[in-house]
Amino acid sequence: MHAYPRVRSVQPQANKCLLVTFDNGTRKLYDCTRLLRSEVFAPLQEEWLFRTVRADAGGYGISWTDELDLSEAELWENGCSLDEGELRA
Repeated sequence: MHAYPRVRSVQPQANKCLLVTFDNGTRKLYDCTRLLRSEVFAPLQEEWLFRTVRADAGGYGISWTDELDLSEAELWENGCSLDEGELRA
């Protein structure tokens, strides 16, 4: 089993993206738009709900509700790494 870095923090961004900071200092941008096509994640099309995202206790992922969550592995594998200063608000 591969051990992934834990999620330290998550911040919602424009265009349904998330800025995820891992405990090893790596920052990744995760694009949630493909998730919105699935029935499970469709509620995240509502901006107010999308912005309620939080890192889970222990850093094992992120969640919006008890039913809407993503694992640290998904975020690590499918997020795009950012260089310092690459993110523009």
